[in-house]
Amino acid sequence: MRRWYVATTYSGFENSVKQDLERRMESMNMTDKIYQVLVPEEIEEVTDKKGNKKQKVSKMFPGYVFVEMEVDKEMDEKAWFMVRNTPKVTGFLGSSGGGTKPVPIPRDEMDEILRKLGMISKPKFEIQVGDKVQITEGSFTGFYGEVSNVNEEKEVITMLVEMFGGRSTPMEFPFNQVKKI
Repeated sequence: MRRWYVATTYSGFENSVKQDLERRMESMNMTDKIYQVLVPEEIEEVTDKKGNKKQKVSKMFPGYVFVEMEVDKEMDEKAWFMVRNTPKVTGFLGSSGGGTKPVPIPRDEMDEILRKLGMISKPKFEIQVGDKVQITEGSFTGFYGEVSNVNEEKEVITMLVEMFGGRSTPMEFPFNQVKKI
């Protein structure tokens, strides 16, 4: 299973670490364990002292390099060692050192970063106002209700859930916690 991890680097050396990692992946035959190395950047418009508008590329997460790696039950020792011992890499986010393995980035957080970069698109949500849905996760699992509002931006729906003796109560749920019935 592929998971994303964050390697910490000296600030300002993110791109050189990315290049070093990509070279080392090839030379050490690790392309089957390490898939992508990413330094998220965004373009912002700035105005200089003369009032001219210019585009500036800036790092979204200075000091961090994102690495997509293969993980079975545990992170591969060789891949972990290769990334950790790349020049200017100071460690992994979520690893306290002393040989402890880092914690992967939650999938929904990484998907949000990849969406901002335009690398993946937002999944199309098929549920509409008036549809009957069932809650599939959380403390209200198994409850049914009718969708009264869909917020594509926040990826949540508002639905009327029957509780307390048949009284309908409006509640918000993330898209991934409901299914159409």
